[in-house]
Amino acid sequence: MAESEKFTVSGSQLVEKVKQLIHEGRVRRVRLIHEDKTLIEIPLSIGASAAAVGILAVPVLAALGAVAALVTQCTIEIEKVEEPPTDASPEEKSA
Repeated sequence: MAESEKFTVSGSQLVEKVKQLIHEGRVRRVRLIHEDKTLIEIPLSIGASAAAVGILAVPVLAALGAVAALVTQCTIEIEKVEEPPTDASPEEKSA
């Protein structure tokens, strides 16, 4: 199951916030919402390298820049990949 988060940003902050979220990793999908309508949905590849995502994201970021010029405020909804569960320490296993 994926966890989701929402951020409300002004149009001028939109591109930078999306870049930051993509750079953080673990993001599976980015959805841009304005007035309860989805304007753009960006699926991201799980496990893709940061360089590959950066190269593929350039046209999408350009589109986001155009959208940002038109909206004053919007919501970014991200869907994150769950972190894999960590194994119990050897002390916990022997207990």
